[in-house]
Amino acid sequence: MKLFGSSGIRGLANVEVTVDMALKLGMALGRSKKTAVIGRDPRVAGEMIEHAIISGLMSAGCDVVRVGLVTTPTLAYATRNYDCGVMVTASHNPAQDVGIKLWNPDGMAFDSIQQEEIESTIENEDFVNVAWNKIGELSSYENAVRDHIDMICSHSTGAPIKVIVDCGGGAGGTITPFLLREMGCEVITLNSQLDGHFPARNPEPKDSNLGILKKAMTAFEADLGIAHDGDADRMMAVDERGVFVSGDEMLAIFARYECKDNSKVVVPVDTSMIVDDALPSSTIIHTRVGDVYVAEEMKKQKADFGGEPSGSWIFPRISYCPDGIYAAALLVDIVKEKKLSALREELPQYPTLRTTLACDNPRKDGVMKVISSKLGAMGEVSSIDGIRIDMGDGWVLVRPSGTEAKIRITAEARKNVEELHAKVESIVKECIQ
Repeated sequence: MKLFGSSGIRGLANVEVTVDMALKLGMALGRSKKTAVIGRDPRVAGEMIEHAIISGLMSAGCDVVRVGLVTTPTLAYATRNYDCGVMVTASHNPAQDVGIKLWNPDGMAFDSIQQEEIESTIENEDFVNVAWNKIGELSSYENAVRDHIDMICSHSTGAPIKVIVDCGGGAGGTITPFLLREMGCEVITLNSQLDGHFPARNPEPKDSNLGILKKAMTAFEADLGIAHDGDADRMMAVDERGVFVSGDEMLAIFARYECKDNSKVVVPVDTSMIVDDALPSSTIIHTRVGDVYVAEEMKKQKADFGGEPSGSWIFPRISYCPDGIYAAALLVDIVKEKKLSALREELPQYPTLRTTLACDNPRKDGVMKVISSKLGAMGEVSSIDGIRIDMGDGWVLVRPSGTEAKIRITAEARKNVEELHAKVESIVKECIQ
């Protein structure tokens, strides 16, 4: 039984992620944990799944504390006081999806071994139902957001700059605007009402979804634009000119701020050469795509910083959970010294093309084998995650999505990237058909 993808469990509510599954997951988790803290984002199905998990945990004798509607990094920070944390979220996925992500006390998501133990317990129905007088207790804690804000403020100095925050209707609306105001910022909010239908925009904070924020930046003459996904583990930015800052650029900007000479930086295989060239004295370590894999490698390597171009930034001095709220605060500290557009202009620029092609999940493995055989002759092959071909002046990555029925293609080159991408895309389309 395979439940976990590259970022926990995700799928269509009441179809792929059901009450029965959530109940069994709670029963499996409660088998080895005595205390758990649980939170959710505003998705329509979130409370339903939350109740099912709580019931499963309590039936196994686990005491459960609810912190309510919070961001994923808020829940992960709260987990420091419990045996584990449970976040009901599908992160950047569309409104019809729901999901579950499990956390350790150090802010690290459950690793591959822990996930496999949960899957095995569910598959074998190796549950423990305790006696009536051993059933776990349920309580609530109201100060998780306050605790998270206080922790971030202890690491940030703040600045009296004008910031526009687009929470996309997601859980970021519970914390980021309030935090930045406490840091001395003048804050203008967009889409900061909590709404699990995400009516204003798609939850994923990518360039094509942030048209309103980009226009607002120049209209309000703001210094910085911040955008979150549904659970605010991701954070992306728009500069004072209304220009979206790419994830690779953000990786390089944060890494330059966080790292000294001979530092270690962990990034996934789909990361741009920008990061390598911007940090010539650092060791860049590649891993599978997915924040849990980045965090695992960071912990193993004792890395100074890590993240993903999709908007996940991991600062190990505070947590191994990607924290979009902390990242927003840190970016305020960074841009008070130099404008974000100027920081972007200091970085090398290489043309990159990213596309996705639909591919049914059951066919992915077979399709990838065919793709590998056809691309292998193009250059140096890496199979850390999908198929990456390095060719000196560029590279291409073809990998199946860990959360959606898609195959993703990324191509980057110092020249002729369109030709490289078109060639690979044609091969992948042929293999899918």
